[in-house]
Amino acid sequence: MKQGVRPAPAAEAAFAEPPSRNPGRLVDRRFGRDDITLVRHETSARLREAGLGGDRLHGFILAVNEVVTNVVLHAGGHGRVLLRVADGSAWCAVTDSGPGIPARYLASPDVPEAFEVGGRGIWLAYQLCDEVTVATGPIGTTIELRILLGTPGETSRP
Repeated sequence: MKQGVRPAPAAEAAFAEPPSRNPGRLVDRRFGRDDITLVRHETSARLREAGLGGDRLHGFILAVNEVVTNVVLHAGGHGRVLLRVADGSAWCAVTDSGPGIPARYLASPDVPEAFEVGGRGIWLAYQLCDEVTVATGPIGTTIELRILLGTPGETSRP
């Protein structure tokens, strides 16, 4: 499954379990405008430690950065990021308490026109991740990104 859209946010549900009860949790932090670079570097370092590398690491970090930047620019300026490893995948949930994502940005994102300003963040996430799930509504949005830690098509991880 490449994408999914749910009508209402699961904002705090992703963060309900205490870190001590979830050993796969790599990053769990709030962020604002001044933290975008820190989130990108911290996420990259944790994913390298988890075994993700090369173009897949760089693509996933770009997708995370785009979603975090969208929160800062369009959803009140601050949010929360949760990065975890489970079932052979890295999962990154980014949550905000903004007004929700307009439907035109959710319906099967197409390649943005060359002259369009913006509108590429969610499209890029869909291109670079193995799965993107969006839960959005008037009280906030959660976007969860997933990427396999092993090479796609590989049955087990060494």
